[in-house]
Amino acid sequence: MSWVTEIPSSRDTSYNASLVVVDRYKETPIFLPCHKNETAMDTALLLWHGVISHTGLEKNIISDRHPKFTYALWTNIHRDFRNKLPFYKE
Repeated sequence: MSWVTEIPSSRDTSYNASLVVVDRYKETPIFLPCHKNETAMDTALLLWHGVISHTGLEKNIISDRHPKFTYALWTNIHRDFRNKLPFYKE
């Protein structure tokens, strides 16, 4: 997972960022339009509706260590799903 920010706002909405999620086994990127000032809860909901509800929660998630991904909320989400939450970068 990684954030792409500082992009022009879309015409029909005020989206100005994108959360990029890549399944490393399928090598399929998913681009989720969002705002660069999303909260951790907003990000969790974005992931839930845009990815997890369709594919399920992965056992390991690699992120860019953005503060939204290291927030206590993520620890709780992963604990609830009994997942590992390794914070490392590929």
